[in-house]
Amino acid sequence: MRSRNPRNVPPINENIRFPEIRLIGADGDQLGIMAPSEALRMAEEQDLDLVLVSDKATPPVCRIINYGKYKFEQEKRAREAKKRQHNAEVKEVKMRYKIDDHDYNVRVKNAHRFLKSGDKVKATVMFRGREIQHSDLAEKLLRRMADDLDEVAEMQQAPKREGRNMMMLLSPKK
Repeated sequence: MRSRNPRNVPPINENIRFPEIRLIGADGDQLGIMAPSEALRMAEEQDLDLVLVSDKATPPVCRIINYGKYKFEQEKRAREAKKRQHNAEVKEVKMRYKIDDHDYNVRVKNAHRFLKSGDKVKATVMFRGREIQHSDLAEKLLRRMADDLDEVAEMQQAPKREGRNMMMLLSPKK
């Protein structure tokens, strides 16, 4: 069975089916509780639409407005909200436990930049061959990185070994 109300469109004019509604006028003042037929007649006198604003209230709330303008405002608000939200990605910085100081500082600077822009950082130390025996040095390196990024990041996941890598997850501080 298909619904009569496609795409989240609020019921308007004749589609409002309640025994009584609370009516709000075009200028925003309350006009009281009445039958939908009477409210629709008032809306038509002003060449406007009767739109159901809230069906959760008792009685349901309807408003006399220009529906085209109302719909445009709703879409505009939704676009603005979408613009403001930021989806945090997980950025990765990779290194070996025998990393040089300058290279390490470059990784820290990149991680700092990622965290400042609101992304999470996955710091990974890779092992090759027998290097895996020195996982304690890798953990020390990751903890040092967490300390260096302490003012902008909090550790979300402590250093742990996964196969031939050791990784830690940092997230930006709120």
